[in-house]
Amino acid sequence: QVDPKDYMFSGLKDETVGRLPGKVAGQQFVIQDCENCNIYIFDYSATVTIDDCTNCIFFLGPVKGSVFFRNCRDCKCTLACQQFRMRDCRKLEVFLCCATQPIIESSASIKFGCFQWYYPELAFQFKDAGLSIFNNTWSNIHDFTPVSGEFNWSLLPEDAVVQDYVPVPTTEELKAVRVSTEASRSIIPVSRGQRQKKSDESCLVVLFAGDYTIANARKLIDEMVGKGFFLVQTKEVSMKAEDAQRVFQEKAPDFLPLLNKGPVIALEFNGDGAVEGCHLIVNEIFNGTKMFVSESKETAAGDVDSFYNFADIQMGV
Repeated sequence: QVDPKDYMFSGLKDETVGRLPGKVAGQQFVIQDCENCNIYIFDYSATVTIDDCTNCIFFLGPVKGSVFFRNCRDCKCTLACQQFRMRDCRKLEVFLCCATQPIIESSASIKFGCFQWYYPELAFQFKDAGLSIFNNTWSNIHDFTPVSGEFNWSLLPEDAVVQDYVPVPTTEELKAVRVSTEASRSIIPVSRGQRQKKSDESCLVVLFAGDYTIANARKLIDEMVGKGFFLVQTKEVSMKAEDAQRVFQEKAPDFLPLLNKGPVIALEFNGDGAVEGCHLIVNEIFNGTKMFVSESKETAAGDVDSFYNFADIQMGV
């Protein structure tokens, strides 16, 4: 028998508390009426509601459904979820991974950044929660109650360091989780999202399903970012033949046989020389692995648009 009290933090003040990997195992979790607390859920859960909390720090491992903040003030959070909702909140800073468009309502002074966090169990927890590490619309916020002439939300500075907002826990129990907050180790690729692009040159890369697809995508991101290019956005989505025709056009026949192996992973890189830089890395490191890479700077913008238009429709954004 599940006791809801085991999945709840209520009425705490000046405490550091949490749950270790394996201790929540997909249950619902409730956090309410906490003040000046540091709360770390190092596991996956079904849904999380956070009500009436002030001056708290939260880390939430992958949430299969929704995370809902209500009536919270002055909190800092790192979390991953399928759906993100916030109502009647003030001054929250959120490092977010969210599979769908995040929604805020009747809230102000909310700042968003891209999820950055690692511990060894986290990749499996994403799988258990049914979330893809490549589907993250962290910066594409919908404000239900916009105020004319005011911005209720903004993006955190690009150089914001997650550790300065949501520090790694120091209590004996929670220290056992081997956390890294370095961007380069983050389980979620750190993307620029809706930030202003640095260059008018982008490049689309699409990797097809296979045993090493995730590892290859990570390796390509590391190489491109290491060369000074920017990762704008990522997507993991299933494609049908007619989608491939539209996106890959005359190249489509090369890729059709690969589509039924599973979803594709798409990456958009940005920066002067991104297309050439990407071709060099792909030819050097991934020789023999079939992937789609934009042909030229001229065609790349169209590639990016047509892929993401298809993906948005497919995912019902």
